[in-house]
Amino acid sequence: MATNGPPKLKLKSPNQDQIEENLGTIIAQLTSFDGETTGPPLSLPAGDEPLPYAFSVDGREISTSLYKDIIQGLQKSTEDVLKIVYQPQAIFKVRAVTRCSSTLNGHKEAILSVSFSPDGAQLATGSGDTTIRIWDLNTETPHYTCSGHTGWVLYIAWSPDAKILASGSMDKTVRLWDPITGKPIGDPLKGHTQWITCLAWEPLHLNSKCNRLASSSKDGTIRIWDTTLRRVISTMSQHTAAVTCIKWGGNGLLYSSSRDKTIKVWDASQGKLVRTLEGHGHWVNTLALSTDFVLRTGAFDHTGKKPKDENEAQERALERYKAATGNKPERLVSGSDDFTMFLWVPSESKKAIARLTGHQKLVNYTSFSPDGRLFASASFDNSVKLWDGFTGRFIASLRGHVGPVYQICWSSDSRLLISSSKDSTLKIWNLKTKKIKLDLPGHSDEVFSVDWSPGGDKVASGGKDCQLKM
Repeated sequence: MATNGPPKLKLKSPNQDQIEENLGTIIAQLTSFDGETTGPPLSLPAGDEPLPYAFSVDGREISTSLYKDIIQGLQKSTEDVLKIVYQPQAIFKVRAVTRCSSTLNGHKEAILSVSFSPDGAQLATGSGDTTIRIWDLNTETPHYTCSGHTGWVLYIAWSPDAKILASGSMDKTVRLWDPITGKPIGDPLKGHTQWITCLAWEPLHLNSKCNRLASSSKDGTIRIWDTTLRRVISTMSQHTAAVTCIKWGGNGLLYSSSRDKTIKVWDASQGKLVRTLEGHGHWVNTLALSTDFVLRTGAFDHTGKKPKDENEAQERALERYKAATGNKPERLVSGSDDFTMFLWVPSESKKAIARLTGHQKLVNYTSFSPDGRLFASASFDNSVKLWDGFTGRFIASLRGHVGPVYQICWSSDSRLLISSSKDSTLKIWNLKTKKIKLDLPGHSDEVFSVDWSPGGDKVASGGKDCQLKM
């Protein structure tokens, strides 16, 4: 006769992650089989080290083997002591987008700007038909059409908390939109006397309310707006020609590039000029900050966790900003019609770190990788070039486009780069091999704008054929 034994006690095992976290480190001493010790003791993590690393010697990354990359590539001898530099890479990996999942019609004129919201939940496009469209990413259908501008919409920018979309237009005004309802927030912000060229929001970690926005214009001025009170806080008008691009840095400085061949650094809180960066021989077209990605995404990272309130959001944004800069100052790169670029540390000095030559035609767009290690430049000479983000050293030319390259965008793990061109294609580049990973045809005309969602799962592009492709 079968008897039931005593009831089994269920012991609650501690969470595996908690065990992993508490493993700590061990001190290891490597010895040979004969008992000889080799080198000093090493401190090693007891668990698996989840961080992938990139290794380089004299600035050249070891991607295949030491022999191929360093001894052959850098003509080093096997007698040399090699100083190997290691840098952590992103823990998560972004899968390359492979196909066009949908082609969205709706705009009547060319799409001039495409931008994902910082949390990656929404997508907005600005067009020559004077409207902004907000698209639903789950169903890939148009959500709202925001009309109100009377001229081309040249630039759109999401606030870092993803609650407001700002647009600048040929009609000289800036408008604010509520992305949840698609309705305008109040009347247009008027003051500029020429069309709007660029918009930049104050970073979230400096202002949890996200109510300060800077706009630049062809009239040569920069205005800082209080978006709650809807008035100008300050106007900066020291440029003597059109302002082409502005960036709001994470240290409270505002950077502006202009057709007067200079870049100016402003104290954004007081609207005062801090210094002027000179060196370019022609119009300055584009600026990129080493912290652009972390400033754009604010409190949102690849995990998709949403902050509870604005204080938590500000704390998280500050944490991410500090992690991205490592307590070092931001770096700025500027690209110009004189075919060159300059790398600066604008908060500290008006002397450039490096002048970068190599493009055969004007530099149209520059962009730092999210980890700040590299930056890329797009030019009308049909090429994209890669550069070291700290020294400005040239790394590689990415060739494949047969027309001017208009815009480039990095994947959030800094491993892939996408470029859009006048030749109607988009190309995804693998940065380990420095070769094309994927060719994305499909547009029937020039592709003006491209953006990669912060989560890395979607790419959107728009251009002259009035179609938005995902």
